[in-house]
Amino acid sequence: MERLQTMKDLQQRVDLYINGFEEGYFPPMELMARLTEELGELSREVQHVYGTKKKKPSEAVKSLEEETGDLLFVLICFANSQGISLDKALITVLDKFKDRDADRWTKKEETK
Repeated sequence: MERLQTMKDLQQRVDLYINGFEEGYFPPMELMARLTEELGELSREVQHVYGTKKKKPSEAVKSLEEETGDLLFVLICFANSQGISLDKALITVLDKFKDRDADRWTKKEETK
């Protein structure tokens, strides 16, 4: 059975791939533009699947999984280029939400 990769593993895998090219990582503003572009493409797919604006027959339909993967790849590139551990960043945010939003939402009843 294949072991799932951790976020650290994925960041290292992307880093190995990107550093296989002379150009390396794009500058931060270029990565932000690409991140925005990928978010737009994901948004377009969500609109097609769940919204009222369907694609034209001439437009290719991509999966939400594929577009989410593209967005994640560019986000990992940005994080790597800035020396950000996505594991640590996400844990920090989860802790913040846990404390800040402890009583903000209606909690589900525990089932036994």
